[in-house]
This record gives sequence, C-alpha cells and structure tokens, in this order.
Amino acid sequence: MTTLLKQVKIADNQSPFNGKIKDILLDNQQIVSISDAYSGKADQTIDIEGIIVSPGFVDPFVHFCDPGLEHRENLITGADAAQQGGFTTVFTLPNTLPVVDTKSQVTYIRQYNNTLPVNVFPIGAISKKTEGKDLSEMIDMHSNGAVAFSDGLYPVQSTLLFLKALQYVKAFDGVVMQMPIDKSLGSLGLMNEGILSTKLGLPGIPAIAEELIISRDIELLRYTQSKLHITGVSTAKGIAMIAAAKKEGLNLSCSVTPYHLFFNEEDLSDYNTLLKVFPPLRTKQDQSALLKAVENGIVDCISSHHIPQDWDGKTIEFENAKAGIACIETSFASVKHVLPTIEDDKLAALFSTNARIIFNLPNANIAEGAIADITLYTAHQTTCLSKKDSKSKSANSPFWDIELKGKVIGTYTKGKLNINN
Repeated sequence: MTTLLKQVKIADNQSPFNGKIKDILLDNQQIVSISDAYSGKADQTIDIEGIIVSPGFVDPFVHFCDPGLEHRENLITGADAAQQGGFTTVFTLPNTLPVVDTKSQVTYIRQYNNTLPVNVFPIGAISKKTEGKDLSEMIDMHSNGAVAFSDGLYPVQSTLLFLKALQYVKAFDGVVMQMPIDKSLGSLGLMNEGILSTKLGLPGIPAIAEELIISRDIELLRYTQSKLHITGVSTAKGIAMIAAAKKEGLNLSCSVTPYHLFFNEEDLSDYNTLLKVFPPLRTKQDQSALLKAVENGIVDCISSHHIPQDWDGKTIEFENAKAGIACIETSFASVKHVLPTIEDDKLAALFSTNARIIFNLPNANIAEGAIADITLYTAHQTTCLSKKDSKSKSANSPFWDIELKGKVIGTYTKGKLNINN
C-alpha cells in the first residue's frame, strides 16, 4: 500500500531535504520518492496543514513492566502509549520479574516485538538480577537483541562491577547506561535536599548523590575508553561535568527527562505524589541549566523515563508513594511547550537522530530509498491528554488535562501508517 505525505516540512539534519517542504511517497517500508509536488496516485494521502516529519522518535528508557508486573503496564499497552506519543522505537528496562539478565528474557521481548506497532528493544541488565554483584550474560544478550546494558532503576553502586561492565561491552561496541544516584546518600530521601525539603518536613536527596556517581563514572569511562550514556541528569553541576567530559572527547552521551525540564521542586509544595520521581525534581536553577543544556546541544536525547505505577502506589502518603511518572504520551508536547522556539531539526535530533547514532540503530533519515520510519507532528496545534484518552495502563501522570504546545499526528513504521485520534 502506498501512502502520500503531502506538503510536509522535513526536520532531519542528516537529510538533504532538511527544512524543505516536500511530498513524500511511502510504499511498504521504504521512502519511494521525495518531490516538490507528486502527481501520481496513492492508496492513502495525509494532507494536514503544518505537518512536520522527522525520523521516528526513539525513547531510550521506558518501563513496560512485562513480564511479571503487567498490572502496571505490559508490552501491548506500553507500545500503544509509545505510538500515541510519536515513538517508533523504545528501549525497555530490565527491572521485570524475572529480570532481563539472560538471552531467554531478551528473546521473549524480541519475539513479542513482531506483533507490536512500534519497535521494542530490551535493555539487558548489567548485573545478575540487578543486584549489583556479578556481571550478567552480556554477550549472549547482545547477540540476541539487547540494545544496551543498564541495571535501570537500580544504578550500579560497585565501582569494580561498573568498571568491568564498561570493559566488557568493548568486545561488541556496546553501550552502558546509568541513572546517576549514589544510594548511600540518597536511599532515604524523598525529594531534593534543600530549604523546601526542610519546610515540608521531608528527608532530602542531595545533589551530590547524583554528582558523585557522574564524576566516578566519567573517571571509569576515561580509564576504559568505552561508551557510556547517563540518563535522567537533574543537576546543573552534573550537566556541567558531562559537558566538560564531552569536550575532552570521551565517548559520553546523556539524556534528560521531560518532567525535569517542565517541573521543579517548588511544584511539590502540595505534596503531589504524581511528582515523586528519582532522580528528584531539583531547584529552579537546576531546571534552567538543563533547559540551556538542551538548547546548547550538550543534552543528546530526551528519555521519558516512563514509569507506570498502579493507583494505590500514588494515592497514598508522600512518604510511602511509589516513584515514577507515566509520561511517554506527552513527552514530545511537554518538551515543545517549555522550548517553544527550538529549531525543528534540533528537536528531531533530540528525539530521534542522536539516539539512533549512540545506540547503533538502523538509519532512518528522510531520503529516497531509505527505511520509512517516520514521526508526524505539528508545532502550531496543542495537546491536552486526559486520563480517558490515554493508551497506558497506568494513570500516574501530572500532565493530564494540561494544554501543551505541539501535537503528535501519528507515525509510519513497520510499513503501516498510524494516525492518532
């Protein structure tokens, strides 16, 4: 079946058509032609004013809770929510039951992927059962489709084990991913440590809990000359250390979450459990530093850190509430909302192109003959997602019913056009 995308603006800094308005003809899984005005016929045509197209969005850090925690999310509902958010590829965390630490668990997700509307790649655990003690079967998992390696929600605390992981992945040009929290400093904290946490009577997680791990991991990266991706960066000093290491030439990349760009610790003044996250929301100054780092190109990717929780995990006292936000459906719009003037191709790089390069994914640039893996969105329309319209199984989102700038129109991947309602 052929699909014509009529008079769309191309946002792809690796495409010869970047910034130009063209007609794009798609057939099955390929971009057949890109022209000023296609005069032939197509089986279906998308003609909506102001559509922008980019290589399909990639989310490198999501929790689909499958297998073992399907009451919160599963591969089907997670993939539907990802498609609603404009993503054509996502990386799922290994923090499931059982943990994704063997090739059989990787194979389970990869086989399931064939039935899903988006590409779902498993992240293999660095350590067995994500306990941080012994290395997992990383080569076997890589050979069977693991896209990267991380202990996900349980960042590796052992310096020796993390050093070994960085050395181990060099054998197959792999990438190690870390969420930076020193648990010995932050295990009892509930929010950012500071004046506000004292006023609210909540134990804090100091910024240094993040910055020590970032500093340590950069030193280990320098020693091993491996590949490292730090996700969920939340402090100004942390992003500054990453910028310096990148300037030095280390093979280091990083991502930030939409909610660290959109909210800060002051939004917790009413003890809103929907905003309980790890790493925690930081100060306004940290938030401003992250926004500037996105604009300056220091931040490589946006990672939603989509962490679904069930109802009673959030409808409870702040101290006992589970951490996490289900936000993959609003990821694009919330970032566009706080960065309304960001260039189209820079936004596309943040959501797609950079992640494809970092994690060695197939090229999906907008060019004739290329794989047709595309996200369609607009900058002038708005998104206002309600709980009843969400595709996710869980409803722990602070973005419900907030009008956000920018709207995902749909995706084209696996030879199929999916248009959102």
